[in-house]
Amino acid sequence: QVQLVESGGGLVQPGGSLRLSCVVSGSLFSIYVMGWYRQAPGNKRELVASISIGGTTDYADSVKGRFAIARDNAKNTLYLQMNSLKPEDTAVYYCRGGNSWYVSADDYWGQGTQVTVSS
Repeated sequence: QVQLVESGGGLVQPGGSLRLSCVVSGSLFSIYVMGWYRQAPGNKRELVASISIGGTTDYADSVKGRFAIARDNAKNTLYLQMNSLKPEDTAVYYCRGGNSWYVSADDYWGQGTQVTVSS
């Protein structure tokens, strides 16, 4: 059974940076696509960034140029470097693993980590 555990969230001022981590129990190498999603109160869960096992990435337009996703298969860890954070980035951030770029019922999800951007 694969489990995903996120960490690295917290409170940061606008313009600041955070790095999220997602540790995968089991082999990250066997998961084709890993991604970060976020959900703010009253909103649907949305894609932030995804990365395939080969390193192909996809980003939401709202985070392009500010966020960077990376995966370290040797460490079974997924990362999200978030720079130039804005108040609208405030949300619970979830780690996802799956065999497709598209969300499906067979995906693995973490429990989420809260990111709050506020002065």
